[in-house]
Amino acid sequence: QVQVVESGGGLVQPGGSLRLSCAASGSIFSFRTMGWYRQAPGKQRELVADITSSGNTNYAGSVKGRFTISRDNAKSTVYLQMNSLNPEDTAVYYCNAIKRLDVYWGQGTQVTVSS
Repeated sequence: QVQVVESGGGLVQPGGSLRLSCAASGSIFSFRTMGWYRQAPGKQRELVADITSSGNTNYAGSVKGRFTISRDNAKSTVYLQMNSLNPEDTAVYYCNAIKRLDVYWGQGTQVTVSS
């Protein structure tokens, strides 16, 4: 069973930064894509960014230029560096990992942007 564990959420002021981490059990190369999604209260879960096993990245328009997804192959970990945060970024952030046709989700980590 694949385990996906997120960490790094918290409370930050507008304009601040946070870095989220997502650790997946097993070799990171076994996952064709790993990504970050978020869900704000009353809204649907949406893609924030993802990265393929070959390193190709994809971002939602609302975070492009502010967020950066990256991976550490040795640690089987994917990171989401979030800069210039604003209150609209407040949500529970979820990491997922796709292995063949199976999708694995973490438990989520809360990010709150507020003064």
